Amino acid sequence: MPRVAEPERTVDAVVIGSGHNGMVAACHLAASGLTVEVLEADEVLGGAVSTVERWPGVRVDRGSSAHVIIRHSGIVEELDLAAHGLRYVDCDPWGFAPAPQPGSDGPEGRPLVFSVDLDATCASIEAACGPEDAAAYRRFVEVWGPRSAQVVQAFGDRPSPARLVRHLWPLGAPGKGRARTPGGELATDFLGSGDALLDRWFGSERLKAALAWFGAQSGPPMSEPGTAAMVGWAALLHTTPPGHPVGGSGGLTQALARKLESHGGRVVLGDGAASLLVEDGRVAGVVTASGRRVRTDTVVAACHVGATRTIAGEHAPPALRDAAPPLGNGFGLVVRCQTDALPSYPGVSQADSLQGLQLLCTDRAQLARAHGDWLAGELPREPVPLAMSFSASDDTLAPAGQHVVTIWGQWYPYTLADGRDWDSLAAGEAQRLVDAVDRFAPGFAASVQRLYVQTPLTLEQELRLPRGNVMHVEMSLASMFAFRPTPELSGHKVPGLPGLYLSGASMHPGGGVSGNSGRTAARVVLADRSGLGRLKGRVQQRLSRR
Repeated sequence: MPRVAEPERTVDAVVIGSGHNGMVAACHLAASGLTVEVLEADEVLGGAVSTVERWPGVRVDRGSSAHVIIRHSGIVEELDLAAHGLRYVDCDPWGFAPAPQPGSDGPEGRPLVFSVDLDATCASIEAACGPEDAAAYRRFVEVWGPRSAQVVQAFGDRPSPARLVRHLWPLGAPGKGRARTPGGELATDFLGSGDALLDRWFGSERLKAALAWFGAQSGPPMSEPGTAAMVGWAALLHTTPPGHPVGGSGGLTQALARKLESHGGRVVLGDGAASLLVEDGRVAGVVTASGRRVRTDTVVAACHVGATRTIAGEHAPPALRDAAPPLGNGFGLVVRCQTDALPSYPGVSQADSLQGLQLLCTDRAQLARAHGDWLAGELPREPVPLAMSFSASDDTLAPAGQHVVTIWGQWYPYTLADGRDWDSLAAGEAQRLVDAVDRFAPGFAASVQRLYVQTPLTLEQELRLPRGNVMHVEMSLASMFAFRPTPELSGHKVPGLPGLYLSGASMHPGGGVSGNSGRTAARVVLADRSGLGRLKGRVQQRLSRR
């Protein structure tokens, strides 16, 4: 991947940003025969899907770690990324929730272990929560598995009311061994809150807390309307679990770069897009930060929609210039730990607890308090951690005897109500999250040797995520599907500026590692080029007859 390139070049398409959506778009365009150049301002490939050597011999993810949606989208198979070096380690068991701590208000019991094996999962639920909840969970997976599969299809399509209805309509139709689901019930479930869904299905607060904390990773609290489907996504993980690329999250974007290069495309690092070239009212190219010109009639902006507006500058039409999607007041805080031991949770083996997401929450009231503090611009009174320890199953991440543990804490405000700054708060808040893990895994804090802390401010500075929002734009119901990032821009084009296309987490279906936005943007580009080609052919035929 070159960091210095020729002063001027002409290509069929330029992609701005080497995040996984941009790379997916670039690969699809290149595989269709277009010459493609990806421009990346950072010296590191991959944006928020990247891995660096943070300490000698220790590889640490900069953004995402567990990949969920992309493993259901079909993109990995379509682009044959395995042939380009991508190998996933299955997170199985994919979820672990500890027993309540001794002395807490909750009853003591056994941990919950969620694995691909539904029978084993139900056995764990029965032992921890009772036979009624185990039976209810089995039925929940039977009902929400097909529903979530249809959501996967909707995520992979362009967002519009008609397309959404087409994807979800089959759920209301009777099928083999399945009664018809009334439309009102479907609407109630999909438009309702995750909390309401959990309360209808289950009795145990421990089980509800674990599933709520899993669903809340998209951002909104499970008390908000439209969050039920985020809980329902868990049903899909009994077919294909989350995965972690060998060598770190950046293994995905590295494989995409190799795929792109195999079709003649390339990524230029350290020289991002600075401005658009516009001629006769349409895109004509990009000027990079170094002053280099890349001539093209197609630009796919796979960066934050706000960054796209800045790059368009005076050429931004009203739909882009006036776009103001909700960014929120920060999102979360990440603590990357180098340790000399893995977390050890009482009453459960490391094989059951460390393969996937360690959902360290036993009561939804903890989540509600943390979100309420965030709304008030305050730090959480009680940090709620989610831990991941992928060095337990991938020995390429750290030297022998060393491990990498990532701790995610959600709902940390970018701007604090009392005006305190993150530079002075980072160390203390990181330690509070480490201590929160230690309460469930005694001895963990003593194992920590080094910390790298990503506050909301650090996430903004390091990964170009405005206000530290890892989803770019809030993931509330009012900012999803055909409303994302705004209704005018939801079609992956910029009205008033032909040749400029949009991708990335700012677009449908939003944040998380899915690649859907990149694939959809590429499909829109190719459809437009095909239509333009047919139009040019008809014009040439008419001229030849004269």
